[in-house]
Amino acid sequence: MQMLRPESVEEAVAALAQGGWRPLAGGTDVYPSLGQAPVPPLLDLTGIAAMRGISIGTDTIRIGALATWSDVVAAPLPPAFDALKTAAQQVGGVQVQNAGTVAGNICNASPAADGVPPLLALDASVELAGPAARRVLPPGAFITGVRQTALHADEIVTAILVPSPDPSARSAFLKLGSRTHLVISIAMAAAVVQRDPEGRIAKARLALGACSPIAQRLPEAETALIGRLPGAEVGDALASAPLDGIAPIDDVRASAQYRLEVARVLLARAVSAAVEGG
Repeated sequence: MQMLRPESVEEAVAALAQGGWRPLAGGTDVYPSLGQAPVPPLLDLTGIAAMRGISIGTDTIRIGALATWSDVVAAPLPPAFDALKTAAQQVGGVQVQNAGTVAGNICNASPAADGVPPLLALDASVELAGPAARRVLPPGAFITGVRQTALHADEIVTAILVPSPDPSARSAFLKLGSRTHLVISIAMAAAVVQRDPEGRIAKARLALGACSPIAQRLPEAETALIGRLPGAEVGDALASAPLDGIAPIDDVRASAQYRLEVARVLLARAVSAAVEGG
């Protein structure tokens, strides 16, 4: 097995430009995906110190591409990140959470990737580095299809960038599966919510996963929540709100119709959980 362990982003990008290398961070998706195939030349990114850690700035919270799920859980993040922390605690077992990275989760681009709905609800962007320059993709632009991303062959993800949320924002993440842990989701919902002084929904960001080829933000459903009181009013609004982009499928875990019905229930419960968390 051939492996290269660069110590800087520039070294990693230069190696990728030569071709033939497969980037590796935690390896919790890469190794299982190989099956019985030979292990390709691996570009081990874990030696790049600049891609580690989570930094909390005035305007932006930066999640380094090597930050693990356990790092997310341990970090002193604002309450708006509670949804991401909940998702982090449901990604595989503790061993996977200690090794697997948030950036690796989005690079794997599974429709059932636990981290994607919370990141969409947080309005997260993705920072990439290539031979020419660094670029930042806006929220929702990185994953382009099932196991497909906008990442070029000579680029690596260097960080996930989240705008610093309003201190009043609260969030929640709910995942439905055949059991509570170590399971691929039937459906997932994430909500980030702010309320006005009267307790009504002032702002909301909603996202669904495992209900379409790509996890989706739901702008029309978000608009339908504005001015609603948590509880019955939120449930009524979400029962009829358009869910643009949602295209569930029938598979061994659930039918498309069941996914569509449960998605609305999960969204309402996620909003309620976010409010209760406040």
